[in-house]
Amino acid sequence: MLLEKKGLSIAMLKLDPYLNVDPGTMSPYQHGEVYVTDDGAETDLDLGHYYRYTNSPLTRASNATSGQIYHQVIKRERRGDYLGKTVQVIPHITDEIKLRILQCAKQKENIDVVLVEIGGTVGDIESLPFLEAIRQFQYEHRGNCLNIHLTYVPFLKAAKEVKTKPSQHSVQVLREIGLFPDIILCRCENNLDLDVKEKISLFCNVPLQAVIEETDVEFSIYEVPLRLHEQKLDQMICERLNLPNSSIELKDWEAIIEKIRHPKGTIKVGIVGKYVQHHDAYKSVFEALYHAAIHAGYQLEIVPIEADKVSEDPSLPHALQDCDGYLVPGGFGERGWMGKILTAKYCRENNIPYFGICLGMQVMAVEFARHVLNIEDANSTEIEPMTKNPIISLLSEQKNVQDLGGTMRLGAHECQLQLDSKAFEAYQKPVILERHRHRYEFNNAYREKAEEKGLRLTGTLAGEDLCEIAEIQNHRWMIGVQFHPEFLSKPTQPHPLFLKFVEAMIQMHKEKTA
Repeated sequence: MLLEKKGLSIAMLKLDPYLNVDPGTMSPYQHGEVYVTDDGAETDLDLGHYYRYTNSPLTRASNATSGQIYHQVIKRERRGDYLGKTVQVIPHITDEIKLRILQCAKQKENIDVVLVEIGGTVGDIESLPFLEAIRQFQYEHRGNCLNIHLTYVPFLKAAKEVKTKPSQHSVQVLREIGLFPDIILCRCENNLDLDVKEKISLFCNVPLQAVIEETDVEFSIYEVPLRLHEQKLDQMICERLNLPNSSIELKDWEAIIEKIRHPKGTIKVGIVGKYVQHHDAYKSVFEALYHAAIHAGYQLEIVPIEADKVSEDPSLPHALQDCDGYLVPGGFGERGWMGKILTAKYCRENNIPYFGICLGMQVMAVEFARHVLNIEDANSTEIEPMTKNPIISLLSEQKNVQDLGGTMRLGAHECQLQLDSKAFEAYQKPVILERHRHRYEFNNAYREKAEEKGLRLTGTLAGEDLCEIAEIQNHRWMIGVQFHPEFLSKPTQPHPLFLKFVEAMIQMHKEKTA
């Protein structure tokens, strides 16, 4: 973000050492959320961080795993592309890694800088091919590469002492591989004393000014760029790589932090899901809510609610903890299904703001069918494959799919909005582009009956008749979307649906506290 402020064009690449081809089939407990790009790649959640800070192009060229790398090399070997040569980690695997870096640089024309992040920890066996590839790449592109090493500098509270040994050790391991840091980012709880920085500078062989602190920030992660700019990190990178080094303005980010520091009040949102105790599982959802709340000038309290612990009245209001609104995020499987249904029912009957994303939209539709259309056995074929009333059913192109990875409806698709809808009121345009990751859809056999009773399908897949957005009529704000709007929210550009949801919660809060 700092380099973009200097007028440079940036691309970013996350290299992950695990052998999964992509995170699409990994448990959210292990990996966190799966971030989806416009071109339909299921990628590491770090690409979501990249998006929230920058305007960098993010495509399937922006993320590569060991699984992808080895898979590609083995496919070439099976085709005979190596002409009978012995296929080895060096040079074949490392060549493929270097190729991925060059491909990332070609996502659009005139990219000035590629930032390549290697996951894992220095010294991990699985990271070694990536580090070796970086050594080779730097040798082949002398003068055009810069190594930034992120290291943890722990503070031992019992001894009241900062320890630099972990940093010294990791740099020593890097040297053995043939990599020498140019800049060291020190992840730490508090500011480092000068003598600590001097010690790191001496033992890690970097100039004192190249020892940069990344301390815990007081208010928000969005303070980090401001703190790095104060330490002239962006200026240092430009000087080392002989890039234009113009001065930059950060007033837009300073304004965000100012709003966070001085909120008008606090609103409370309940997130009802399967993985709520694991923050990264819904990372983009949480951040999108924060963006909208910041824009509105309010502090946001997120209340995680385990869906499988939500039960029938009279415990329901207690379980839902009296929030100003509720969001049911995407997910898969039966666990927590009834708790989500009860949440949607509670919001519909009590005129409480509700936002359903992907599965959350399907929950809203099934609840409406059961309790308004009086179809008591209404269900989704994901939950009950043999249901007689499949309000939600498998997409037609999914019916013969055997593999789980990379086979859903993925990536950006156009959606046509009805002009007299809350969705259009939010977007202010008739056609939108949103990212998808799902297998199931609203069954149009029930559309006419649902719309007669007040469940309107206000957004449909452009050129087709698939439900993309559903709204409950005569309700404060109850909307479900089949796509994932959270992937397109930034602190500087909050997503319009999240903005309207937060506005509805603020109004709800004012009425409750009046």
